Amino acid sequence: MRILYFAWVRERVGRADEDIDPPRSVTTVLELMDWLAGRGEEYAHAFAGRGTIRAAIDHAHVKADAKIAGAREIAFFPPMTGG
Repeated sequence: MRILYFAWVRERVGRADEDIDPPRSVTTVLELMDWLAGRGEEYAHAFAGRGTIRAAIDHAHVKADAKIAGAREIAFFPPMTGG
């Protein structure tokens, strides 16, 4: 699956996107964030505030308990404000 990182999540991870193959035990967005956080210091720093990071699966905003099975693309980004 393709992972996209935006704003300060991208800055902390050090890349805008990547293709990953998480283990089968990773079934939700929150579990994916936990797994990514274990991939290295930069990921741990980016996902330290998991409660504030928003996600979208295939361009649809989802909650942290959303299932990731079949997802082609998952994007992570900080909360946004309008204006």
